[in-house]
Amino acid sequence: MPSLMSWYQKRSIKIAPYLFIAPNILLFLVFMIFPILFTFYISFHKWTILGKPNFVGLSNYYQLLTDNVFWISLWNTLYYTVGTVPLSMALGLAGAILLNRKIPLRSFFRGVFFAPVVVSLVATGLIWSWMYNPNYGLFNHLFQFVGIEGVNWLSSTTWAMPAVIITTLWVRIGYCLVIYLAGLQAIPDSLYEAAEIDGASSWQKFWHVTLPLLRHTTTFVLVISVIYGFMVFDLIYTMTNGGPGHSTTVIVQYIFQKAFVEGDMGYGSALGAVLFLIMMVLAAIQLRLGREKG
Repeated sequence: MPSLMSWYQKRSIKIAPYLFIAPNILLFLVFMIFPILFTFYISFHKWTILGKPNFVGLSNYYQLLTDNVFWISLWNTLYYTVGTVPLSMALGLAGAILLNRKIPLRSFFRGVFFAPVVVSLVATGLIWSWMYNPNYGLFNHLFQFVGIEGVNWLSSTTWAMPAVIITTLWVRIGYCLVIYLAGLQAIPDSLYEAAEIDGASSWQKFWHVTLPLLRHTTTFVLVISVIYGFMVFDLIYTMTNGGPGHSTTVIVQYIFQKAFVEGDMGYGSALGAVLFLIMMVLAAIQLRLGREKG
C-alpha cells in the first residue's frame, strides 16, 4: 500500500477527484450504459422476459425492414418533430425577446408562459382531450360561435396529429422561452449601444447581434427539442393511444406496444436500438453544424 501511494505521489496523480466523481460514474454506467448495451444484446434474441433468450441473429432487424407499422410510426415521429420543433423555438424566441424588455407585469407573464412546463403531461393530455371533444369541447364551441363547423379532432386521421402538435406547442413554447430568455440576458447591453451608435435598426440589431450571440443557446434548444420530439410518448398515449388507426402512433409507443404489451422484448429492443442510432446521428449532425457556424 505505501508503495502504491508513493507511485501516485511521484506521478502527481490526485485520487480525491476520482473518488468524488466515482458515484456519478457508477450510476451512469448502471442506469445508462448497461441498459443501452443490454438493449443491443437482446435485439439479437427472441425473448419474452420469462425464460432464457434465444439467439436469432439479425431476424428482428429483417422483420423491422418489412414492418409497415414501424415505417408509419417513424414517419409520424418525424411529422410530429418537424411540426413542433421549429414553431416552439420560433415562438419561444419571440416571447423571450418580448419578455426581456421592460414591460408591465413582466414577471407575471414569464410565470404564465412557463406554467405549462411544470404540469404533468398526462394531466395535460387529459385536459386537452376534453377541450378537443366534438360534443362539449371548447374548440368546437368557439368554431360554432363564429359559424364554422366543428372538427372531430382526435377521431380523425387528418386532425389527430395536428391536435397533438398544438397541445405540445402549448407545453414546449414556455420551455424554449425560458432558455432563450437566459441567453438574451447574457448578451451585454454595450453591444446594442454600439450598434445604435452605428445607426443599426431594430432588425439589424436582432440579425447581427442577437442571433449570432444566441448560437449556442439555439443549438442546445434544438438538440433538446429534437430529442423530445423523438421520445414523445405519454402525451400521445393519453390523448389518442396512437389512433385512429396508426395515424398518431410514434416510434416510442410502438416500442412500448411490442415490448411490454405483446411481450416481444427482442423485437422491441431492435426498434429501440434503431431509435438510439437515429438520435445519435441527429445529435451529432446538430452539434457539428453548431460548431461549424461558430
